[in-house]
Amino acid sequence: MNRQTTNTILMIRPVQFRMNEQTAVNNYYQKILGDLSPSAINIRAVNEFNAFVDKLRAVGIQIIVMNDTQEFDTPDSIFPNNWISFHNNGSIALYPMFAKNRRLERKESILEGVEKKGFLINSVLDYTNAEADSVFLEGTGSVILDRINRKAYCALSPRADEGLFIEFCEDFDYFPIIFSAYQTVLGVRKKIYHTNVMMCIGSGWATVCLDSLDHPEDAELLNSSLEDDGLE
Repeated sequence: MNRQTTNTILMIRPVQFRMNEQTAVNNYYQKILGDLSPSAINIRAVNEFNAFVDKLRAVGIQIIVMNDTQEFDTPDSIFPNNWISFHNNGSIALYPMFAKNRRLERKESILEGVEKKGFLINSVLDYTNAEADSVFLEGTGSVILDRINRKAYCALSPRADEGLFIEFCEDFDYFPIIFSAYQTVLGVRKKIYHTNVMMCIGSGWATVCLDSLDHPEDAELLNSSLEDDGLE
């Protein structure tokens, strides 16, 4: 049976969390905090991470915690949903990443750790070869899945390629909903790098920033799709 939400979450504990210069080129939310060193920032991140794990577990959510390592420079490793997605038929998808240092986050040890916790991996759909052609689709950052109604939503951007998104939808049996979303950066409208910045879907509800849709036809498409499926 398809469910929209899960009772188990994979979380990666940070070891060198900071602003990532390789992703900041189109993630305009990142800032350098001049009064904090990288090590001080990571200490804060670890404290917040541990507190978040405790809060989630307190309400009955199972958390699989994996520790990042110092082996590679992976400041964004706390966001594994961008390079991997899990599906209740035992399939996983591996995604091509825009930033070279984010590609180093994909580790066999993480898959082995998830399997040891009871998740059976029956098949792997690997889209990472697209990186060689500078084609990217960053997991459930780029793709919002309505697992009940079998729809997938994607705001096209340098990190979300239309052709690869359609290929994903064909492989996983989702109907694609494609649009463009924007934010204002220094007075200029630029594409939002990840779809999950401007929308999410839960069990029976959706949150969406329609003001980010500059084209009326995109707003109508998105709004109609959500309403047709009875999402609040």
